[in-house]
Amino acid sequence: MGDPKFSRRKYETPAKPWQGERIKAENELLQKYGLKNKRELWTAQSLVRRFRAQSRELQARQRTGDPQAQRETDELLGRCGRMALLPADGATLNDVLALNTEAVLARRLQTIVYRKGLAFTPKQARQIIVHGHASLDGRKVTIPGYLVKRGEEEQIDYHMTSPLTDDMHPTRPKPEELERKRISDAAKAEARALRANERGRGPPMRRPRRPRVETKPAAKVEKTPEPAKPAAEKTEG
Repeated sequence: MGDPKFSRRKYETPAKPWQGERIKAENELLQKYGLKNKRELWTAQSLVRRFRAQSRELQARQRTGDPQAQRETDELLGRCGRMALLPADGATLNDVLALNTEAVLARRLQTIVYRKGLAFTPKQARQIIVHGHASLDGRKVTIPGYLVKRGEEEQIDYHMTSPLTDDMHPTRPKPEELERKRISDAAKAEARALRANERGRGPPMRRPRRPRVETKPAAKVEKTPEPAKPAAEKTEG
């Protein structure tokens, strides 16, 4: 069981840490959802991985006629429905296999506070929660990674003791400011997508190579031997 002071790790690290495509995708999710570090991202990935593994196991057990598999299937679908990861009615195990990491990140309290217009950015939403300005059904919640259940979105608001309850507080976002920021973010996202499409149209540009010029070896010039100088004659004295 372990010591309750030291809780067990709830995430799994990547098996191959140095992968360029994976690192790029992780950094984009960190920026999009305002995560503090990659441990929060790995926690969401591990949760989805456990749900998918349980779904595959239950599908195999149902084919063998295990009566307990149907009860466990109902519990899994009910849990995903309460977490608003799947529809409340009519979901199947195949829908569990279709879950991705962003489905879990979208249910974090930090994300919903930002999408409800209580903060300008996901980073500010995290600050509001950690500093005790956010509440859920009147109770102060200071955990940005809290997974909001179905029906709790309407209960999220500023805490009654927070100064942000004042409409004139300078830190509180105004509706017209949120609308301008939404339009600006949409334009930036469209520009990024356009640049990505332009980069993917053709092969990457490479520096042209210089043409190779074949040079012939220089001809050897034979030196003519110089005539020998006559020896100086001795004079008799």
